[in-house]
Amino acid sequence: MITFIVRRLLLIPVVVFGCILLVFAVMQLLSPAQRLSLYIDNPNELRQISRNLDVMIHRYGLDRPVYEQFASWVGQVFRGDLGWSESAARPVSGAFRRFFPVSAELALWSALPIVMGGILLGSASAVRHNKLFDHAMRFFAITGWSLPTFVAGLLALFLFYGILQWFPPGQIGITAAAMMRSADFTSYTGIITLDAVLNWNWYVFADALRHLVLPVFVLSLVSWAMLLRITRASMLETLRQDYVTTARSKGLSERVVIKKHARRNALIAPITVAGITVAFLFNGLVITETIFDFHGLGRWAARAAQTFDLPALLGYLLFNGVLIVMANLIVDILYAKIDPRVRLG
Repeated sequence: MITFIVRRLLLIPVVVFGCILLVFAVMQLLSPAQRLSLYIDNPNELRQISRNLDVMIHRYGLDRPVYEQFASWVGQVFRGDLGWSESAARPVSGAFRRFFPVSAELALWSALPIVMGGILLGSASAVRHNKLFDHAMRFFAITGWSLPTFVAGLLALFLFYGILQWFPPGQIGITAAAMMRSADFTSYTGIITLDAVLNWNWYVFADALRHLVLPVFVLSLVSWAMLLRITRASMLETLRQDYVTTARSKGLSERVVIKKHARRNALIAPITVAGITVAFLFNGLVITETIFDFHGLGRWAARAAQTFDLPALLGYLLFNGVLIVMANLIVDILYAKIDPRVRLG
């Protein structure tokens, strides 16, 4: 197991280097003048581009051979310098520090209900094949998968905020926001619920949790449906295998057969989907963040695309590449934990 994990860890720098190389190759489609914004993290220097274009191109080495430009840019990336984001009015690295905690909070609160709910409901549906519970879950999955995110979000807002006044949009209420700005409250992570716990401020925690209910519900609704269908199909196929029939013929209880023999072997496909789903939660969700007024990575990336904020877009592309690499690593480790044949292959 340890050898398998070490082999996967050693592959990460290679894949990350490939992501950096791909982003750099995309950059070469642009002129040196257009690429200047990727090297500048100071708005004052940006205003000087039109007046001192040739001087600044020479200063940042954009008139040098491509391999020298690549070496210089890689060093800049590892220093965390990805240029200036006009859409965020701050350096790209600063924008990530500002917006990532918002998306991370949504992802962390959504991941567990999505993964556990989808897998458990899908397994239960397969075990009760063609019974009332199975038909209900199939109807739920088809409905949830067919319902666009923006429709689910608007309906949730209309019912639970517009009519019932239970769960408002936004990240935090006015009173809780004032508490967070006070000298007694320290922001450690930027994740409001976690910071509230670290500050022992339960009013802020409860208020932030109240604002998270609707976006987490909408995210879970759509993702549950997909994961439930995949888990159900995988579980049904597993339950028809000979080794499951053999386990039953040995007199094992149905609970043991399902839990220790069938479900574990049926998790390979759902884990792949769950890993990618959670990874995409962390990179921000444009529609959900926009509808519920969460200023996260997805909303920032959408604004950057609308204004052709090149440094922000390429930084976001690089971040996504690294995120998917890390998600695949975690999925590979889970594969090895579930199926010993994976780490022996």
